[in-house]
Amino acid sequence: MGIQDIIEGKKQWRAHVARVKALPPDYQVVYKEMQKYLFMVGPVEPAEGNLLSEIVDFFEEGAAQGKGVLELIGPDVAAFCDDLIKDTRTYADVYQESLAQERGTK
Repeated sequence: MGIQDIIEGKKQWRAHVARVKALPPDYQVVYKEMQKYLFMVGPVEPAEGNLLSEIVDFFEEGAAQGKGVLELIGPDVAAFCDDLIKDTRTYADVYQESLAQERGTK
């Protein structure tokens, strides 16, 4: 990864953060919780596209339609996130695999 890649990545991230800040306050709170959850549990290998950008797209559409964020995702943020990443290998899967290997070797 060259310096140009790093600079471009930072530009893209700043643009992403600006989009999040433009969302209504309740959307921002839920987005930040989703982001924390996905960074902790989320996919090991990013899927096609960018999941966080796709979430912002979804939120922007919902906000434009005048819907509350919980109308879009339901009352359980973690369950919504789990559904988004259900078909991908997650850090939780990696952890479970490492525990299984430890139990198998002892």
